[in-house]
Amino acid sequence: MLLTATVQAAGTILVFGDSLSAGYGIRQDAAWPALLARRLQEKRLDYSVVNASISGETTSGGRIRIEAALARHSPRVVIVALGANDGLRGLPVAQVRDNLTAIVASAQKKNARVLLVGQRIPPNYGQYALQFHQVFGEVARARQTALVDFLLDGVATQAELFQADNLHPTAEAQTLLLDNIWRGLAPLLK
Repeated sequence: MLLTATVQAAGTILVFGDSLSAGYGIRQDAAWPALLARRLQEKRLDYSVVNASISGETTSGGRIRIEAALARHSPRVVIVALGANDGLRGLPVAQVRDNLTAIVASAQKKNARVLLVGQRIPPNYGQYALQFHQVFGEVARARQTALVDFLLDGVATQAELFQADNLHPTAEAQTLLLDNIWRGLAPLLK
């Protein structure tokens, strides 16, 4: 009698972000979500990566889109990397909090593990900048989910790692972004 075992894919990782995750201004295969797919392959972790990020997306737009994305991709893990555009537009902190909470809750209701990715905005936004950044930790604690404190950690202060618009990281910065994501993501894959 021959015994065989079929290997099931561990699942899908859904990247749900804005231009910082969509790879704005660089080749898609150079953006950190594509690098994540390669890292998973190199580590023989059987996950596929779906990048559902949209340049210019806000948390309000993400809140509208999340249910359809969850239904379409049935992810095991969702990386929520939204908020930068909300912050740059000075949208109310309470609105950002409510939207992020709803997005995370939607993913959790579908039994997905969630990694919430924090954002920061320039200090010239005053007290708003601090309140804005604190929202990510507050949501992560309230929803008991993993948190990466700041996507651009190690990148934000290095002008040479930004495109000419001084907003979007270069292809060279993407490995650093991936490393920031990986620190929060790796424990969710076990």
